[in-house]
Amino acid sequence: MPAGAGGAAPAVATDLPAPVPFEAPRAWRAIDFISDLHLSEAMPTTFDAFAAHLAHTDADAVFILGDLFELWVGDDARDEPFARRCVQALAAAAQERTVAIMGGNRDFLMGEALLADCGARALPDPTLLTAFGKRVLLSHGDALCLADHAYQAFRRQVRSPAWLAQFLARPLEERLAFARQIREASEMRRQFDGEGAADVDPAAAMALLREAGATTLVHGHTHRPASDTWPGGFVHHVLSDWDLDHGARAEVLRLTAEGFARMPPGRGSDSR
Repeated sequence: MPAGAGGAAPAVATDLPAPVPFEAPRAWRAIDFISDLHLSEAMPTTFDAFAAHLAHTDADAVFILGDLFELWVGDDARDEPFARRCVQALAAAAQERTVAIMGGNRDFLMGEALLADCGARALPDPTLLTAFGKRVLLSHGDALCLADHAYQAFRRQVRSPAWLAQFLARPLEERLAFARQIREASEMRRQFDGEGAADVDPAAAMALLREAGATTLVHGHTHRPASDTWPGGFVHHVLSDWDLDHGARAEVLRLTAEGFARMPPGRGSDSR
């Protein structure tokens, strides 16, 4: 049993706002959830799998729960060559199905201009999805890793208006160089990701679920794909990260009227 999951839940707090409701149309038959693709020009095989899934899935919607990009330095970067390829793949998919994108710890600077170019809906963190008679709480997950105090302090700092204004005022080339430095320096990556040992705090997650009137949480961030249960009938689904350039990790979590199922990317042929 996860630490803190049994007995009376202690008082816990996150900086997450109240969840924003998202009601799926009744005509929908399937929703795909993915996260933590960390797309960059250095991950061509992973990008190809992502683009293929967007093009060929037979789901009615694809929900991306954060860290789509390795690092997003501002929407003025969307015309960079690799970013433009990502935008084109997303925009083509959005012509056929709903695409909704949540910011993660690596790409929380995604804004309205990027989403408009992609034809995608913004997916706030957290979102309360109602679909197929279920209420499902969606989050990237990093705000729930409360045991990592250093990361939580860093998260608050980089999302403060002062830090954001200062960072976005830098020239684009300087911000892109900063992104390259993060890719190359493990210590800087740990700042943005937190310590690998940290996991979602069950008490905090269950408190959010109770407040939302939901029993199921879906999130990414930890790169520990699994499905388990917590006391009180709560269900916890962790999404897989994607890396097909250095390994064989890529998975989609699909929700239908029958429930949740895990599957490899690229399922379906648009025959709906």
